[in-house]
Amino acid sequence: MKQSTFVALVLMLAAAVGALTAAWLYIRRREQELDEYEQLLFSEDFDEEEEAPAEDAAPAEPEAE
Repeated sequence: MKQSTFVALVLMLAAAVGALTAAWLYIRRREQELDEYEQLLFSEDFDEEEEAPAEDAAPAEPEAE
């Protein structure tokens, strides 16, 4: 095998490894961002106590006939 062919194969292999590494890092970072967004979206920080008085309010009295 010529030396130039060997160098070309090594460079192609290095490029493929670099592309796969870049894709893996991108996907990992994107999943972390989506996890953070999901935590914000479905967080338990929503204060249900503020809504409770509205639900517990006494029902309106029926009108006299």
